[in-house]
Amino acid sequence: MNSDTTNVADKYLTFVLATEEYAVDILRVQEIKGWNKVTTIPNTPEYICGVINLRGTIVPIIDLRLRFQLERLAYGAMTVVVVVKVLSATKKERIMGIVVDGVSDVYDVAEEKIKPPPDFGSVISTEFVKGLATVDNKMVIILDIDRLLNSNELAIVDSLSQ
Repeated sequence: MNSDTTNVADKYLTFVLATEEYAVDILRVQEIKGWNKVTTIPNTPEYICGVINLRGTIVPIIDLRLRFQLERLAYGAMTVVVVVKVLSATKKERIMGIVVDGVSDVYDVAEEKIKPPPDFGSVISTEFVKGLATVDNKMVIILDIDRLLNSNELAIVDSLSQ
């Protein structure tokens, strides 16, 4: 291995949902906020909590527990919203918030340490998983945030902004 290679590892923000630890590319994370009341939007899927006004930008808030069909939890002092930048297939940038149980840590994960997801039943569809990595003796599920928040969510966001 070439020891003078720079930038060999990407940084990932990890967060917890139920008993699993998930990660997103930290370059996509805009900010981390505590839970605040949202404005609900009628006729949206259950996992879309509503929208917030973040310094003049309308930001849809997605509950990842509900998106992954996990048990609903009441929002409390530990509930966190991770505000992320999402790119559509046409590279249009959106700001969205994802509700998680709590933020864990930031880890450096080298690309070669990310293994493809297994091909068997999982809580979440593997189409949203970039891969799996072992960090500090625990398995972390690295999410493809663009795929996860691009299917129905962006179509809904587009309809809200018109």
